Amino acid sequence: MGSSTRRRRYLRTAIGLAAVLVLSVVGAGAWFYHRLDSNITTFDAGGVATERPPAPVPASPGASVPVNVLLLGSDTRDDGNNALGGGDEGVGHSDTAIVLHIYADHKHAVGVSIPRDTLVTVPSCRLPSGAWTTAKNDQMFNSAFTVGDAPKGNPACTQNTVEKLTGLRIDHTVVVDFKGAAAMADAVGGVEACVPNDVNEYGIHLKKGLQKLSGQSAVDYLRARHGIGDNSDVGRMKRQQAFLSSMIKKVQGQGFSLPTLLPLADAATKSLTVDEGLGTAMKLVDFARSVQDIKLSDVTFVTAPWRYAGDRIRLVQPDADTLWKLLREDRTLDGQSTAGTGQVTSSPTATPAAGTPLTPEQAAAPITVVNGVGTPGLAGSAEQTLKGRGFLNITLGSNAPGHQATRIAYDPALKATADQVVALFPGAQAAEEPGSEAVTVTLGADYRSAGTQINALSSPSPSPSPTPGTAADGTPGAAPGTAPSTAPSTAPNGGIPTGIAENTRNADTDPCANLTFG
Repeated sequence: MGSSTRRRRYLRTAIGLAAVLVLSVVGAGAWFYHRLDSNITTFDAGGVATERPPAPVPASPGASVPVNVLLLGSDTRDDGNNALGGGDEGVGHSDTAIVLHIYADHKHAVGVSIPRDTLVTVPSCRLPSGAWTTAKNDQMFNSAFTVGDAPKGNPACTQNTVEKLTGLRIDHTVVVDFKGAAAMADAVGGVEACVPNDVNEYGIHLKKGLQKLSGQSAVDYLRARHGIGDNSDVGRMKRQQAFLSSMIKKVQGQGFSLPTLLPLADAATKSLTVDEGLGTAMKLVDFARSVQDIKLSDVTFVTAPWRYAGDRIRLVQPDADTLWKLLREDRTLDGQSTAGTGQVTSSPTATPAAGTPLTPEQAAAPITVVNGVGTPGLAGSAEQTLKGRGFLNITLGSNAPGHQATRIAYDPALKATADQVVALFPGAQAAEEPGSEAVTVTLGADYRSAGTQINALSSPSPSPSPTPGTAADGTPGAAPGTAPSTAPSTAPNGGIPTGIAENTRNADTDPCANLTFG
């Protein structure tokens, strides 16, 4: 047999093996998609209100539009969740609620946490019988999920409540239970989280410090409130925001590859309840692909501006309405617009920053922002100002309270960048520090966040909030502590209202920073 004949045979064999391999992979993929499809539980779209906020309109034909996703964490003990959460089986409340606004450029996102004890109007919602309830005012936000006492809760009623509250059209709703949270943390190999103190209460045992959490320990971290931090629901939300940030970081670090995503998707879909728009594996994959370019540094978490109202919570106005308006207009928290182009453009109502246009080198130069006062959200406010100017490489440093004056330090090689930064912080002290690896902005008590004088070092201590009562679900209401000011403070010229700035946390913040509100 000639060598050419042997080569042809080898070639046919190789092609045959390759074909078998390809068909096997495709077959496995089809099988896996079928498996995911069978995992997914959807809720009936018939419960979604007929009168809804309008859907966003593309800025131009073919342009992308913003997407709003409602993420709900259910504390139900039904369907085996009592093994992780303790207690008896039964319908739970939506004790975690985050409205994730994905900007039209699909490169920026804001997640807004709504406190579970917030007093809201629960609009007309459909019961399992098909009848509709009448609207009720001054209801706890998390009670909307229990309307009708359905075994899987009432996600449509919570979605209706959020749309009524915010004026945002919710495109997708996702409900995660204890089993889902544990499975997803396991699937990514654990999530780095910071425990403020040792916890040994209510069957929850956690050690203080930065650590990797998965399974039961992840659920305990996400649901614990008593004996951890300031014992408040707002403090718990801050820890949930930090945990979600760490999970995003973990997934992005591993890459959006099949070995990473498929185990995560398999784990998640077994314990998720979603709207029909995400009701197939292909729809979930398409959605994941649409957000894979969002960097961690371009994700911001905000707790809706709030204050205590007895043992409940009310949103601070007009700051909360300003927040919803910014998102409805697809603007960043400092009034900028992404416009679906991938670039941040100036809002026509915002005052442009001083200085000449940034060069590519200046835009990419490292900048570190340090909160030198201790006021929550201060560094996040300055970060938004820098991003609005066009700076891309911004890191939030650890808090270092005690600074009266804002100071900007830099290596002489970064002077041109520092000059641009100084222009954004009127009155700041500029100082050359040879060897500095970044332009470091240390915010002092003279820093005007959102157009309002920050003077936390000399201001009197705020009065403590009222002692909480008992919530409708039988658990204590909002914990005592120092509540945000009841007086809203909205900044002019596109600045960030104080009620928003002091409740803001960037996703790439140190996971041990700002875990309580007090």
